[in-house]
Amino acid sequence: MGYSTTHDGDRLDLEITGSGPTVLLPVDPTPITGDRAEEMRRWGADPALGRALVDGLSDRFRVVAFDYEGHVMGRPKPTTLTPGNVAADILAVADAVEAESFAYYGYSWLALAGLQLAIRTDRLSALVMGGFPALNGPYAEMLEVTTAAHRRAEAGGHDGRQETDGGGEPDWDTVEISAPPERTRQFVTLYEALTGFDDRAAAASVRCPRLCFAGAADTIVYPESWGGVTVDIAGGLMRGRAELAEAGWDVELLDGLDHLGAMLPHHVLPVVAPWLRGALAARGDVPVRRPRSAG
Repeated sequence: MGYSTTHDGDRLDLEITGSGPTVLLPVDPTPITGDRAEEMRRWGADPALGRALVDGLSDRFRVVAFDYEGHVMGRPKPTTLTPGNVAADILAVADAVEAESFAYYGYSWLALAGLQLAIRTDRLSALVMGGFPALNGPYAEMLEVTTAAHRRAEAGGHDGRQETDGGGEPDWDTVEISAPPERTRQFVTLYEALTGFDDRAAAASVRCPRLCFAGAADTIVYPESWGGVTVDIAGGLMRGRAELAEAGWDVELLDGLDHLGAMLPHHVLPVVAPWLRGALAARGDVPVRRPRSAG
């Protein structure tokens, strides 16, 4: 275990597992248990997602796991969760483990953070973005959704219950917010800072090996009470696929998977682990394993 310090002076705990080229994973390496775990399973989530990703990569890599999302949820940064500060926090992790170069994998808004990191440093050996397109990102739509979430949090009196339409997807008209307003405000801050962000120029500027993947069914339609927008991760990646490939990105669309499904370890690891091995081996960062002699 180790720790780094975030832009606002908070301690961020790190877990280091395995050996080899460094891979930074913003995940919780401690499996969630008890009632919360059961609730996650009911929604189709994996309460041991972070642990599974760490274990699945640490046979070839030095994996540095840090629960950045859990950290900002517990220690909200309502006015300072900007793209630059998020990138600085990730670089502080790399500094804390003395990684001059490192690969990074993030999913959803933590994938967005990876792109912001990539345009601010030349230390990345590889970048993997999951669940957020490197091109045609839904920045304006996410600002609408996070603003709606913040309005609900400010209204107060919510108990956090959610209902589904029977297929696992929330019925967004009945979703209630139990988070304190400072927790929701930080994501408004993040997306406000990304207003007008040119992801086409950003994607074209990244030079390290880079992969972007998403579920082919990753599209969420929000009702008017949540901004009336469609967050179309899959569509954005599909539309930008050829352009990204021309710019040097590898692109994968995972058949039949929605946003939650495409983040599950048994879908992520078969895509990410071999890609990282190949990408870093091409750079000379991963030693080739030779078979043991029969004698």
